[in-house]
Amino acid sequence: MSQNIYEGLSQLGGKSATPQTPEEAVLEYVPNPRPNTDYLVRFTCPEFTSLCPVTGQPDFAHLVLDYVPGETLVESKSLKLFLQSFRNHRAFHEDCTVGIAERLFEEMKPKWLRFGGYWYPRGGIPIDVFVQKGKLPEGVWLPDQGVVPYRGRG
Repeated sequence: MSQNIYEGLSQLGGKSATPQTPEEAVLEYVPNPRPNTDYLVRFTCPEFTSLCPVTGQPDFAHLVLDYVPGETLVESKSLKLFLQSFRNHRAFHEDCTVGIAERLFEEMKPKWLRFGGYWYPRGGIPIDVFVQKGKLPEGVWLPDQGVVPYRGRG
């Protein structure tokens, strides 16, 4: 691949400030180097944080993104900055999880996407939220997301 396909990236390779809101965050994409091969890409974010919309107290989650790319891949630094932008974002667990998955699916246009939000307990109850979009291509190896049911996660 020639270097010029990466010219449009504004965050990779330089200093980037954390966006203050998810809406302000810019997700960037690069061409899929193997668009004719169906394969799984996984990102894990074991230390995701957002804020409770009512109390403003921090909420913590272990996020797992699995996707089968179409024409593009999400650039990892932009994904990291996007996820960090939720640190000051007030929303319920369901809204954060589904919103992240929907934005990635709409912008990246993968063949298939699965997103798991494994939230740590609030009020003694863990809340896990799962989103799946598209159709998993036949023959793609799909491992378990590897996050055990809550028993003091870790």
